[in-house]
Amino acid sequence: MLFSIYKRGQGKYTRLGSGFGFGIIAGLGCLQLYRTLQATDLGLWVETMVPAGLFVILSLLIVWLMNKATIADFMVAAEGEMKKVNWSSRKEIAVSTFIVIFVVIAFALLLGVTDFSFRLFFTWLLG
Repeated sequence: MLFSIYKRGQGKYTRLGSGFGFGIIAGLGCLQLYRTLQATDLGLWVETMVPAGLFVILSLLIVWLMNKATIADFMVAAEGEMKKVNWSSRKEIAVSTFIVIFVVIAFALLLGVTDFSFRLFFTWLLG
């Protein structure tokens, strides 16, 4: 019962995504450990088996954590809340992006003209 799936089918995608993400991080860490151990002369067995063993241990830890009751309940609730979100349409996002780009360009021009005007004014004033 140590590695049984808690609330099977609920929060599936959140748990899978989190598990794969943590797995990638663990794998990259073990790869870095392997590269570090290659620089030493401990032998091929140590250079390969220590990172591989650590990766297996970390993978089992990740599976255990993804099925721990408190963590799994949080992920089930998070996935449920994400289903309630009202996502914007593609057209709304395009229009909003255009407005933001236009406003940024307008403010950049306004600040540029103001800066240039002040520079001319103070150059004339200090003559």
